[in-house]
Amino acid sequence: MHCPFCANDDTRVIDSRVAEGGAAVRRRRECEVCGKRFSTYERAELRLPMVVKKDGTRQGFAIKKIHSGMQKALEKRPVSADALEQGVQNVVRAVQEIGETEISAIAVGDFVMEQLRQLDGVAYIRFASVYREFKDVDEFVAAVKSAMNGKGDKQ
Repeated sequence: MHCPFCANDDTRVIDSRVAEGGAAVRRRRECEVCGKRFSTYERAELRLPMVVKKDGTRQGFAIKKIHSGMQKALEKRPVSADALEQGVQNVVRAVQEIGETEISAIAVGDFVMEQLRQLDGVAYIRFASVYREFKDVDEFVAAVKSAMNGKGDKQ
């Protein structure tokens, strides 16, 4: 592993720990030349399916898009960054468990909505209002009632 500070290719591992709930290994490294320390993460390479959009086009599954969408929905909400990361990982895991080479964007959106429902009802409604493209107030009210039923008295 090259040192990010001096580009030396001789670094040594001084500590390894399980990270991200067992999904990665965090390695603390030290450069043999400049003595600076840095962390690296080792993760399993994922074979994620192609996403079939509503218009029929296909594109690669993008974890960054999942993260970005959930982050926007959770903006200014009392949800920790760790909880957001865990929610993103849960979506990725759910997509992987399907085991198909293609998945519909609707199914991915449903996985995201379920995670947001568990994390924060307001974020769930924010995401649902854009994702479901509510046509009238009745659809919006139904989504709010659904969120309230799914979360109990937690709000």
